[in-house]
Parts: sequence; structure tokens; C-alpha cells
Amino acid sequence: MEFEEEPCRIKDEQTEEQIGEAASRRNYSRRNYWHTILKMEFKEEPCRIKDEETEEQIDPMEVTEDKHFTNEDGSISQTEKNFTTRKAAVKGSFTCSQCGKSFTNKSTFKTHMRIHTGEKPFTCSQCGKSFRDISTHNRHMRIHTGEKPFTCSQCGKSFLEKSKLRRHMIIHTGEKPFTCSQCGKCFTDKSTLDRHMRIHTGEKPFACSQCGKSFIEKSKLRMHMIIHTGEKPFKCTECGKSFLQRSNFKRHLKVHTGVRPHMCLDCGKTFRVSSHLYQHLRIHTGEKPYKCSHCGKSYTQSSTLQTHKKKHCLKLSK
Repeated sequence: MEFEEEPCRIKDEQTEEQIGEAASRRNYSRRNYWHTILKMEFKEEPCRIKDEETEEQIDPMEVTEDKHFTNEDGSISQTEKNFTTRKAAVKGSFTCSQCGKSFTNKSTFKTHMRIHTGEKPFTCSQCGKSFRDISTHNRHMRIHTGEKPFTCSQCGKSFLEKSKLRRHMIIHTGEKPFTCSQCGKCFTDKSTLDRHMRIHTGEKPFACSQCGKSFIEKSKLRMHMIIHTGEKPFKCTECGKSFLQRSNFKRHLKVHTGVRPHMCLDCGKTFRVSSHLYQHLRIHTGEKPYKCSHCGKSYTQSSTLQTHKKKHCLKLSK
């Protein structure tokens, strides 16, 4: 008896027909191709750091207090410095290793570090002065360009810096919110109050490195240092005369311009500087504030009193 071998048949799940094994495999492949792709899992590789000693790739989270990246001399290696910076970046905080101050912004952190390193990468093309950050450099450049972008809405006066404009605005409001606890004198800003307080405390924090003389204000120390250097930084372009102080230089410029903005309301006489007007007004008021301690004679100007003492009273005292 002979048996005819029937091929293996498989029931199609959709049509319920009996189909061959090869066709079944093709249908299964087509139906399940995208399903297989969607179910595919990708294994995520963890972040690895190379150990400088063993050259092994290790998980940064496995770094404990017992596992540090150090050089042979015990100093912190560059790898650990980089790792510390990366950790700080993740937390959103950059901490200065010199003073412990923290920053949320990387650029601010880098600018701060230049205080410790002394780096000043931004140099003025006009005078060669260098700065730690670009914003200070840009403000400085306004000195050379003459740009004053901050203008007072009340009087139209312009300023190089916004902080100077804010301080100026107090002139119009008359506000003086900072009061001295010792004498009751009021000031428009805190920095001026702090300088004033040194009069009461006797503090003189700015000392000359050449002679040891101390000053209440930094500007006074800078002015004093010129005595040692002999420098006269303010030079007149009209006549070439040089000056130690900016105020004297500006007063001198009026000689060339002919401007005499200070006028006496009694006689109409004009003056280049306000101090000369005040001295002149004593002619009209009769005020003589400078009195000789030897003879009691009074004068309108201090210079006249000094001349009187040298010629008369000093001779009498001898």
C-alpha cells in the first residue's frame, strides 16, 4: 500500500485557509517586521572616564573618596579638574577654588578667575590700558570716543555710565537717603556716606607705598603718588602746559576758550571759576573771614592774611 506524502499545511490566521509552510514564513515576516523594529531595545552605554594610572574606562559615579585622580606628587590631576567642572556644570554652579565664591554662569566664573590670575585680555587700542572683561573695556572706550549714551530726561545732561545717571537724578529729586549717624549729615549715595564716615573713625585705608602716608580716599592717594613719579598726566593741547590734577587742567582750558561762566549779580563782572566769584562777592558783602591771631586784623582772602603775617606780625613777635 503506498501513501502519498502531503506537504505540511498551516492555517492562515487572517483568511483561515491552509497555506504552505514557506508562504507562512513570508507572511509572518511581512506582518511582524515593523513590530520587531518597534520592539527593538537599544542598550545605553554609560558615560566613562579614563583613569590616568590604569588607563581603564570607569564610571564617574563610582569615583568615591577613596578613588581620586591624583598625580604622583599628590596634586590633583587635570582629569579630576575636568571631572569636577563637569559635575559643577550639571549642578549649575561653578565654584572658585581660590576663594570659594560660586557662580551660576560659566562666563561670569571665568571673568572672576582673572582676579586671581591677574589676566587682563581686553586692551584699549587708544591708550594700551587693559581690562578683565569686555564690558569694562567698552565703557572705557567711551572716554576716547566721547560717547555718552545715558541722558537725563530733566536737564539733558549725558553720562558715560548708567550708574552716574542714577546718581545725577537725585539732584532733581532732592533725595538724600543716606544719613551719618554721628553728625546727621545726609548724602545722595552710600559710597559717599562711607567715605564721610572715615572722618569720624579716623580710618585711612589707602597708604602710599613710597612714603607710608595714608589717605581717606583712593583718588587722594592717586593724586599724591604723582609727587613721587613727577608725572603730570593732564596736558593742554593749546599751549603744552601740564597739570597734576584734572580740576586745575579744566580751569586752565578756560583761558584759551575765553569762557567766564560765573557772573556777579551785583556788578556784572564775570569769572572763569566759582571760587574767584565767591572771593569777589566779599567786596559787596563786606565779609572778611580770615582774621590775624596776633593783631586781630581781618581779610577777604587767605593769601592776603598769609602775606600780612609774614610782613608784619611775625616781625613783631620776634
